[in-house]
Amino acid sequence: MPNHTTPSVLTLWRYPIKSMMGEELNGTHITSHGVLGDRFYALIDEETNKVVSAKNPKKWPDLFSFHAAYSTPPEIESLGGVWISLPNGTVLHSEQADINQQLSAFLGRAVHLETQRPDAAKLEQYWPEFAGQENEVSNEAVAADAPGGAFFDYASLHLLTTSSLSALQKLYPQGRFEVRRFRPNMVIDTCGLEGFVENDWVGKTLRLGETLRLQVSDPCPRCIMPTLAQGDLPADSGLFKHAIAKNNPVVPFAGKALPSVGVYAKVIQAGWVKRGDTLVIED
Repeated sequence: MPNHTTPSVLTLWRYPIKSMMGEELNGTHITSHGVLGDRFYALIDEETNKVVSAKNPKKWPDLFSFHAAYSTPPEIESLGGVWISLPNGTVLHSEQADINQQLSAFLGRAVHLETQRPDAAKLEQYWPEFAGQENEVSNEAVAADAPGGAFFDYASLHLLTTSSLSALQKLYPQGRFEVRRFRPNMVIDTCGLEGFVENDWVGKTLRLGETLRLQVSDPCPRCIMPTLAQGDLPADSGLFKHAIAKNNPVVPFAGKALPSVGVYAKVIQAGWVKRGDTLVIED
């Protein structure tokens, strides 16, 4: 059993299709490309050739009502297909012949399911503070710091701590700061430490379990996504204004301070990680 004063892995998450709800895991392979099977699939907008993302909820308002799960446990040699549950209860499979037509009909725009991101892939991000202006939607690079072809926002791993969730809750007590709002790959139980402790991990190496080693590269800047409705979680713009916006560490890849929660990491040494594995911070 892990020492209760030592940070350890609380939960693990994989999101087979970008911007859809994912799977909570007891353990997983983490390769040089991140959690095995994470963001391996994405929808591509036929009209713009951009990656479909909940970051633009004006165009894609229902993505957080879709659920994706691998039909068989993915293996390093073969990931396999994905079940896709639509908000109306329909269940589709990524390998069925009419999958693109079915998804396009439900979303009201022509899309196709892809397993390899396009060259110089972009997604659209909506900025509510610029609503009604020409710059209310920006074009953002996909997976700028991630190897391979998966559809990450930036890096291949995203970590979040229980202390950050507690800090947000104290800042905005009426909000519901649940893990699923932030879509991390790994939640670390920081054993009662207070504040946004992972801000201090940037530039350091983390060792988890027997073999996994990660290099923390940047705080994770936040956009509108954590404020959107998800299942029984209501939309709440106050989450950003009254809590997320209060944590402004310098983000190296952006060269400036930005509202952030959690951190991005690169995989130095691949390995298996499971709930309860301890975390050791190496300088």
